Amino acid sequence: MTGLTAVAKKKHFKAGEVIVTEHSRVQSIPILMQGSVKVVRIDDDRELVLYYLQPGEACVMSFMAGMFNDVHNVRMVAEEPCEIAFIPIEAFQAVLREHPNMLTYMFQIYHKRFGELLDLVDAVAFRKMDERLLQFLEKRAELSGSRVLTITHEQLAQELGTAREVVSRLLKQMETKGLLELGRNRIRLM
Repeated sequence: MTGLTAVAKKKHFKAGEVIVTEHSRVQSIPILMQGSVKVVRIDDDRELVLYYLQPGEACVMSFMAGMFNDVHNVRMVAEEPCEIAFIPIEAFQAVLREHPNMLTYMFQIYHKRFGELLDLVDAVAFRKMDERLLQFLEKRAELSGSRVLTITHEQLAQELGTAREVVSRLLKQMETKGLLELGRNRIRLM
C-alpha cells in the first residue's frame, strides 16, 4: 500500500463541490480519506442518490470504468468537507497484480454497492414515497452520526426524484405522527 500513497494525488473538496462529473474519462481511482461523498445519477434537473462513500472506500463505478478504459457514468459530490486520494489507473492495476487481497477488497465494496442498488430499485418500485423518505432520512442520520440533519425540502426532493411539495407534505405528516421535528432547513429525527 505504500506504493499507492507515493503516487496518490490528494485533494480537498468543500461541501457541495462536484468531485467527478459524468462522461469524464477515468484517469484515476478516487479513494475517500475523510468526510463523506454521495454518488448520484443525473437526469435533466433531477438526481438520484445511488450510494454514499465513507472514509477508506473507493467509488466502485470509477473502479470498474477505469479498469475497462471507460468514462464515469455517475457524479460524485462532497456531502461535507472531504479529502480524496486519486490513484492513477496504472498504479492501481499494478497493486492489484501484486496484492490480490486488494482485488478481494474491491469486490467486497462492489458487493456492498450492488446490494444498496438493489435496495434502491426495490424502494423505487415497491415502496411508497413516505417509506422511502423516512428510510433516506435514517440513512443520512446514520452516515452523519447525528439525528439532526441540515437539509432543505428541495434537496430531499431532488435526491429522491420527486416534487418538493410531496416531500413537504410527507414531512409535515411525519411530524404530526411524532417521527421527527421540522425546523428551518433542519430535521430532527426522534
